[in-house]
Amino acid sequence: MIVITGGAGFIGSAMLWKLNQVGMTDVLVVDELGSTEKWKNLVGLRFTDYIHKTLFLQKLLDEKIPRIGAILHLGANSSTTERDVESLMDNNYAYTKDLAIYSLQRGIRFIYASSAATYGNGEHGYKDDDATMLKLRPLNAYGYSKHLFDLWAHQHHLLDKVVGLKFFNVFGPNEYHKGDMASVVYKAFNQILESGSVKLFKSHKDGFNDGEQLRDFVYVKDCVEVMYWLLNHQEVNGIFNLGTGKARSFKDLVTATFNAMQKPINIEYIPMPEHLRGKYQYFTEADMTKLASMGCPIEFRSLEESVFDYVQSHLLKVPQELQSTIELRALTT
Repeated sequence: MIVITGGAGFIGSAMLWKLNQVGMTDVLVVDELGSTEKWKNLVGLRFTDYIHKTLFLQKLLDEKIPRIGAILHLGANSSTTERDVESLMDNNYAYTKDLAIYSLQRGIRFIYASSAATYGNGEHGYKDDDATMLKLRPLNAYGYSKHLFDLWAHQHHLLDKVVGLKFFNVFGPNEYHKGDMASVVYKAFNQILESGSVKLFKSHKDGFNDGEQLRDFVYVKDCVEVMYWLLNHQEVNGIFNLGTGKARSFKDLVTATFNAMQKPINIEYIPMPEHLRGKYQYFTEADMTKLASMGCPIEFRSLEESVFDYVQSHLLKVPQELQSTIELRALTT
């Protein structure tokens, strides 16, 4: 049995879809649904059982969940603006430690989500090696909570036994419940539907024009292909970046969205909120050399290809008010 924590979330439900596509249904979904719309991400997908994240950890430590072959730990408090640091430490650090220790003691494959937010302002580059990791200074508490587990795994010499994935800017189907944390593609799509225009932040840093802030935008469909490959190559371990390796601007991203919707380009630039200016990353680009050197054959789609598929195959398929009910079983490659 495979366990997916955060299994009803964005990347977790996409990974469940991928497993279903290859005939794997013996999956335990772990999450915390609360009053969110995440449950809709599970509609149409096949899995053995669902369990709340707290009860899962209790049962796990009490040896009441047998037959686990792998744990894909994708669950986390993923808000980059979260101010409850204790919650971040409990969810993103302590919980991950418990799962890692349990997995290692029993020879269970353990793959966990780190984050590109660990790189801070990028002053030390975006190379996923140990030397760089020790220099990193995250800009927000979310990034620090993720970085702290990376450091713990390094300190205890575990990085040759587990896989950590530093996700860059992931977008795609089943992010509809994420609110402010949803991708710019999803927000732009809805703004275009409502007003015919998109608002982007002005630049507040020399050397970057408005809308030219750069990110490594990566499609969730490509991410799950990498995770599935890692699941089947247990000899590959360590911390790896998960992006395309090609930084693109927010202007490029929004332009691709307009084009995919066949709408005229209309971008308005607005001031960035004061509380974000000191914590804002103006450039991220995954160094993908390490993953490629391990023999990972996955080729990432271009930004334009990915946005076109997301818009045409998903966002335009159903009325706006029903977007969160799109089923990942309808995904195409």
